[in-house]
Amino acid sequence: VGCRVELGVKDGTPMGIRGVAESRTNYGFVCMKGMHFWKCMRHPDRLTKPLYRKKKTDKFQEISWDKALDIAATEFAKAHKEGGGQAVAYYGSGQAQTEETYFFQKIMRGGLQSNNVEGNPRLCMASAVGGYLTSFGADEPIGGYSDLEKAHCFFIVGSNTAEAHPVLFRRIMRRKLDNPDTVKVINIDPRISQTSRIADKHLQFKPGTDLGLLNAMANVIIEEKLYDEEFLKNYATFRKGKKEATSFDDFKAHVAKYTPESVVKTCGGSFTAEDVRTIARWFATSKGTVSLWCMGLNQRKQGVWANNLMNNLHILTGQLMKDGADSLSLTGQPNACGGVREGGGLCHILPGHRLVVKEKLRNQVEAAWGIPAGRIPPKPGLHTMAMFSAVNEAKVKAIWINCTSPVQSLPNCNLYNKGMDREDVFIVTTDIFQTLTTQKSNLVLPTAFHFEKTGVYGCTERRSQITKKAIDSPGEAKPEVWIIREWARKLAEKMNDPVIAQCIKPFEGLEEGYELPKAIWDEYSQKLTAHRDNDLRGATYEVLESMADGVQWPAPTTEFALTGGTVKKFVKGRDPMADSESKNDLPYQFYGPAHADRTLWIWHRDQADPDEIPDAEYPFYLSTGRIIDHWHTMSMTGRIPELLRANPYAYVEINPKDAERLGIKPGDMVEIKSRRGVNLLPAKV
Repeated sequence: VGCRVELGVKDGTPMGIRGVAESRTNYGFVCMKGMHFWKCMRHPDRLTKPLYRKKKTDKFQEISWDKALDIAATEFAKAHKEGGGQAVAYYGSGQAQTEETYFFQKIMRGGLQSNNVEGNPRLCMASAVGGYLTSFGADEPIGGYSDLEKAHCFFIVGSNTAEAHPVLFRRIMRRKLDNPDTVKVINIDPRISQTSRIADKHLQFKPGTDLGLLNAMANVIIEEKLYDEEFLKNYATFRKGKKEATSFDDFKAHVAKYTPESVVKTCGGSFTAEDVRTIARWFATSKGTVSLWCMGLNQRKQGVWANNLMNNLHILTGQLMKDGADSLSLTGQPNACGGVREGGGLCHILPGHRLVVKEKLRNQVEAAWGIPAGRIPPKPGLHTMAMFSAVNEAKVKAIWINCTSPVQSLPNCNLYNKGMDREDVFIVTTDIFQTLTTQKSNLVLPTAFHFEKTGVYGCTERRSQITKKAIDSPGEAKPEVWIIREWARKLAEKMNDPVIAQCIKPFEGLEEGYELPKAIWDEYSQKLTAHRDNDLRGATYEVLESMADGVQWPAPTTEFALTGGTVKKFVKGRDPMADSESKNDLPYQFYGPAHADRTLWIWHRDQADPDEIPDAEYPFYLSTGRIIDHWHTMSMTGRIPELLRANPYAYVEINPKDAERLGIKPGDMVEIKSRRGVNLLPAKV
């Protein structure tokens, strides 16, 4: 979310966290996880020394940093010699700072000539990225959180916002409580959750049938002439298949088959056709509608299509660009946007929202880095699941895993853990605690944590914010930017490659706590975001330090960044890029890099059923959920006593009708079995 917090320190020891009251993001409020995360900083389980073992069956031994980085450089150089850039990989995290993700991928692409650069946001945010690019021509939301206080309709889909984004939910709830008659809340989800409690309407459907429901809303909007004809004429075009142009009439015919009556049958829900019409009317006719969604749409088959259909509704009704209206994809990690999406942390993209496949854009990055043209491979690397499949086959021979635990969090992880156990695959893990992934690694490097290093995070609403170092790390834990630089220096020597040395040359001799990350941020923001849609040249460290809430991009100049940046993209007079890229007299200018025609695209997208639906052998849907006390692997929150007491273990929620039929009572231990695994969990009915 980007909540601003202050760390209380006494004699160099962390003592507590409080929200920053002046923040317009969280208004001083923090959730339970935010309130207690400082207890990770001096936790007795913190990793404090580099650990190494030659074989994964051996015991770890403490070694020096010099030896640890020498081993890492030796193994990556060896893997590269055997298989080139395809034999090495980096798997990062939406929790890593932008400087860290940017620097890692610079060494991988510019140094090791590998586009095998991925991060766990691939598993949660990729659908939203695809949806934004194909609908709006540019990634990330048009508006942001400030729309919440001005919205008249909230459309919440596939997100238990109350527990997953509690600080934002508080703002939504306050808006509803202050305006009970004029603000409507719609929640559509297969599950009744805490979020449903404030909904004027909750539509419950069978998992995987929501594409039909969203199409039915579009049908109602067109049939009842609730669309914004002027907005469509000026700004929208229609597409199907692989960008094939269609028309409004074609789209009208396409959604005509999704009648409210037919969709009620498809969804198997307890709602009526009139309910579908009602929510479509609320959405279209409100003074401002904000849609919010998260993993329910993104972690599903045809997730990009689901995002397109959300965006379709906003384009059809003109519920964009004006205050109180936005198509706002919620983010699951503090820097999935800033580091991974903007900083180049996925196999197919480079810093500044550039595509790997475009030679001109690769050359721009190579020039900024001062390395030979053609150094970055033209072919995208392996995406997350392909990367770990390659680990299974030992085609990837050396992999660096930073700040995440794929051994626990990958889908169908049992399949991919076979490769993680191979002795011919070398694994480096950088983290603050032992995890299931460090337990399968050869080399474990202890890293600095929040407030023990300086760096930038970019949250959901295009907002870049700085966290400054306030305390030292325990033991020998080091910031990742220092680790990367020292590793790359040894790598350059072992591979006798001056280009790798060139990649770190601007950062040599800099102090690690502030000077080094600042220099990395300066290179990224000044050279790689210049004249891109996420232009951050105005958001220098000095500016970010002076701003209570950081800066929303685009912010091409210092003067503009000091105003807080761009609250609404594409609006002339509010977005400097819209002003400089203006092609006509219209108030909105869509300069996104993905749409050459500079229009918003409305897509034909059909209902697509899940690959597996309940049958006689496996009669239930299993849907993962979120709870307010924990992040899903509990590697951090599971070490906080207060959070652990609130929810000490996983559990399975069972519908009361199913529980009665199966004779399951609250607290009973229930075996949950799928085609991929089995677990024994206590039941909540």
